[in-house]
Amino acid sequence: MFALAHREDDLQRLLLGHAPAGVDVARAVQQIEGWRTARHKLPTWATCDDIVYPPRLAMEQCSSEATARYKAGLMARSLSLTDLTGGFGVDSAFMAPAFDEVTYVERNATLCDIAASNFAALGLHQIRTVNGEARAVLEQLPLQDWIYLDPARRDTAGRKMVSLADCDPDVVALESLLLCHARRVMVKCSPMLDISLALRQLTSMQEVHVVSVQNECKELLFLTLDVPVVHAVNLRSDGSVESDFTFTPTEEQTCQPTYADEVGRWLYEPNASLLKAGCFKLPAVRYNLRKLHRNTHLYTSDVLCDDFPGRTFEVVGLSGFGKQELKEKLGDIRKANLAVRNFPDSVEGLRRRLHLAEGGEDYLFATTTLNRKKLLVRCRKVQK
Repeated sequence: MFALAHREDDLQRLLLGHAPAGVDVARAVQQIEGWRTARHKLPTWATCDDIVYPPRLAMEQCSSEATARYKAGLMARSLSLTDLTGGFGVDSAFMAPAFDEVTYVERNATLCDIAASNFAALGLHQIRTVNGEARAVLEQLPLQDWIYLDPARRDTAGRKMVSLADCDPDVVALESLLLCHARRVMVKCSPMLDISLALRQLTSMQEVHVVSVQNECKELLFLTLDVPVVHAVNLRSDGSVESDFTFTPTEEQTCQPTYADEVGRWLYEPNASLLKAGCFKLPAVRYNLRKLHRNTHLYTSDVLCDDFPGRTFEVVGLSGFGKQELKEKLGDIRKANLAVRNFPDSVEGLRRRLHLAEGGEDYLFATTTLNRKKLLVRCRKVQK
């Protein structure tokens, strides 16, 4: 009750103030901090006053509601699911309604107790909690319809881990065992992971979902499949899918895009998931666009493409980098949203050079065109 009553208070004052009898203020502050994070990350949970929140690191590492709902949507109605790396329990909770039986496994006893309490508060009685090590539980597990893992991506010093072999548990070492105990497997990985390397290491997990929320890459999902398929997905903040560009690595490798001799009326910037997925040429082919340069992942057209998976801009001007040309073409701009694509200078360096403040309605892309010319493209963003 103390945490509920003081959710909007200054936390430093609470910690330094006089604690009422029987109140653990440090624990109350942990609950308040967790709830404040949940308001944005787990809005449904934030409306339930009985949710118990874990320490800050567990809150930072858990899935958001948007990504948890997306993962749950990939799982068809089935009998059984085991989450071998349960953590705070967010993924287990959002996946549970699609299953008759769910087994949540977590080696940290404190997190396990918190998750059990929260599952009860949410009415998820089909979830059984197990405090144990992933491999030990897996070896004794009856055949499951789905097994899900989210390996820890930090070592004991808190450094981020991006190699599958460095994660815990080691999914590469467990792959054959996972296939013996599940009809389908899903593995969540760091967005920093090298996708092509992971596909070579996880030979059975050839379906990839690169998941972004509001154009920020959040996680990679690997699912069991025989033929490599990649989904470059961008979610809205409410978890609904804004775009899902599906392709095979072979399509990307073999396609032949058209390159632009000049910048047309419209300019297109692919979303974060497409870039992370290494899908650079295929968007030009699929949407009948022209690519600016082999290493410039921007596209152009003279006719508007209104369903491009990324941001769309109307081109209002072009300029080289001569002083007189910059003055004539950009002399009226005092601030702009500046980006560099295949360009030798940084945003900060170019902003100083052009004497531009951040913001406004103008967008400037500093880039390199097909003839290796350095160009500034002045645009206005198209609202979708």
